[in-house]
Amino acid sequence: MRSSSPSTFVTAIIPWYRSVKRPLPWRIDRNPYRIWISEVMLQQTTVTAVIPYYEKFLKRFPNLKTLASANESDILEMWAGLGYYSRARALFRSAKLLQALERFPETHSELLALPGFGPYTARAVSSLAFGEPVGVVDGNVIRILTRVFDLNIEWWKSRSKIQIQDLADQLVQANEANGPVDPSELNQALMELGATICTPKSPSCMICPWNHLCLARTRNSISNRPSPKPRKKMEIWAWFPEIHQRRDKKILLVKNDYAPFLKSHMMYPGRALQLKKRPNDFDYKGAVTHFEIFVNVVRKHRQPPRPNAKDSIWISSDEINSKIPSTLIRKALDAKTKD
Repeated sequence: MRSSSPSTFVTAIIPWYRSVKRPLPWRIDRNPYRIWISEVMLQQTTVTAVIPYYEKFLKRFPNLKTLASANESDILEMWAGLGYYSRARALFRSAKLLQALERFPETHSELLALPGFGPYTARAVSSLAFGEPVGVVDGNVIRILTRVFDLNIEWWKSRSKIQIQDLADQLVQANEANGPVDPSELNQALMELGATICTPKSPSCMICPWNHLCLARTRNSISNRPSPKPRKKMEIWAWFPEIHQRRDKKILLVKNDYAPFLKSHMMYPGRALQLKKRPNDFDYKGAVTHFEIFVNVVRKHRQPPRPNAKDSIWISSDEINSKIPSTLIRKALDAKTKD
């Protein structure tokens, strides 16, 4: 670790964290289930936005057993509004596997074998719940460490990810004056620093516990750290969802295997076509990650070919909100349609 020893950084940040840490609901205890749910929800979402969803979700599914025995549609219903619904599906698959194990794995290497447990989530749960001495690297930590050590690196690439992870591990495995650092406390201190002080824009350097250690501040390069990641080019797509409705008013949904967006979601059958430019004629539009989607709804009066029962369902219009969390899909039912 450059310029200063790991213990120097720990000595500066731990007292700061103890004095300013926010009373977040997942910090009440070290329950691995509660920590896991919070970490999955916090991906791509702010703390302020997550708290009401987290509390509502925990009220409905207070423990692993209740989550594992639920229906996927119930979980998606409680997840509606958080986006990135593949996270909720992976959460459900892991819950069933964890319930079968009858124990919560305590190391990140064990957790990595479960659906939805990537390097970040696995380390977050193992360190925060069980005290495993591994660093937790998310966007906040990448920003902090590239600034503190003034790293002009392509942090999104494998070699640089290893470098950042090594720095985070060194901090967690350091010693305080009175003994080894608590991995849970140190990792949460870094998260707190990134969320409240070392923010992407206009960081509060004057009150940062590491301001005297920060190389980017010394070299006036904070605005250049972390290095900007090249943006993925937006793709333009036309989507033609088909509304098939039976005499009993039930509507056909199929597992999406034809469009690159919302893969494996239950949605209307239809087709998707990539475009070179934005069309002028469409019912409505939406966006999913790097896909800009222009929707033209087609209402079919004839009976569709018999769908694969495993990958399709017929539901009433009243069930749309609970079965279909994506607004892009739900809106098709009310759109002005073409025959």
